[in-house]
Amino acid sequence: MSEPHDALPDGGRRARTGVPEVVFAQGKTPERTLALLAELRRLDPDGPALATRCPDEVLDRAPDAFDDVTVDRVGRTVTVGALPPPVGDVVVLTAGTTDVPVAREATATLAALGVGARLVADVGVAGLHRLLSRIEDIGRADVVIAVAGMDGALPGVVAGLVPAPVIGVPTSMGYGVAAGGRAALATMLAACSPGVVVVNIDNGFGAAAHVVKIVHRG
Repeated sequence: MSEPHDALPDGGRRARTGVPEVVFAQGKTPERTLALLAELRRLDPDGPALATRCPDEVLDRAPDAFDDVTVDRVGRTVTVGALPPPVGDVVVLTAGTTDVPVAREATATLAALGVGARLVADVGVAGLHRLLSRIEDIGRADVVIAVAGMDGALPGVVAGLVPAPVIGVPTSMGYGVAAGGRAALATMLAACSPGVVVVNIDNGFGAAAHVVKIVHRG
């Protein structure tokens, strides 16, 4: 009999929604995270199982626990099972290199869910020429994920330059008044460029899940 705190893995979520249940490893024991990955793989063998926000012990133990596993130590993700063939073209931008871990969570999620992604780092508005030098290539993407901390201006700038929908991801990077990402979040929500939607602070997974629904429905 299950204890009240036991997880109830949802093996049918992929079929219902297009996005499978994913293990949020933060706050779980490594043993519990690895067991849930194995259970999701069993319940939903049509695609890989994914865990996000994995602590070091999970990242260290996963290669020994599973035969077919992809570990991203920067994005802190573990994917169990073969990656599906990628569909579509998504560009994931970061304003700075400190935003890369959140971006890598997004790219790992996209890979696990069968969407092609390219990471373009360090193209924030403090050096606008770096973004403009890549804008033609970025503009060919189906969707753009723009990850930024500090003032969070990148998504609004990008949305004013490309036809693709833009998903803004505020990060918790920044000094004092950045308030752990709240300033970036407010800037993105208040962006005057149309075509920007915004997910929660540091939520690379949430941005990728939204993109998956756009690409696979298209």
